[in-house]
Amino acid sequence: MSAFSDLLGVELGPTSWLDVSQERIEGFAAATDDAQWIHLDAERAARGPFGTTIAHGFLTLSLCVPMLYEVLPRSDGMVVNYGVNRVRFPAAVPSGGRVRGRFRVLAIEDASGGERATIEAGVECEGVEKPVCVAEIVLLTVS
Repeated sequence: MSAFSDLLGVELGPTSWLDVSQERIEGFAAATDDAQWIHLDAERAARGPFGTTIAHGFLTLSLCVPMLYEVLPRSDGMVVNYGVNRVRFPAAVPSGGRVRGRFRVLAIEDASGGERATIEAGVECEGVEKPVCVAEIVLLTVS
């Protein structure tokens, strides 16, 4: 029996809200060398298409990791990121926004030394009509 077998098709979440502060956005910009003005220059961003600075799309995607930790059952084995399929960012996360996720295990496949689980991810932002990230996250479990 796998760590994901009982979760196949089950919705996990919603998770707790995570704050996406300007400080978090700036930390991500520093870590990734992505200093585009839409993320960091409040004055210029106020005149831009979103009216404020916004989170990087990949920051939003990366927040799926702590959200998944919250909703996936703990196991003695190791779980690592294997990949991501079909990533889209339909809406932006404004600085100061709060996000949470919902997940569903779509598929489980045998893999060398464990299994691969494909998990549908949907991230929403409080007060934003569209999802801010939709993706299929692929995790590899190793016993």
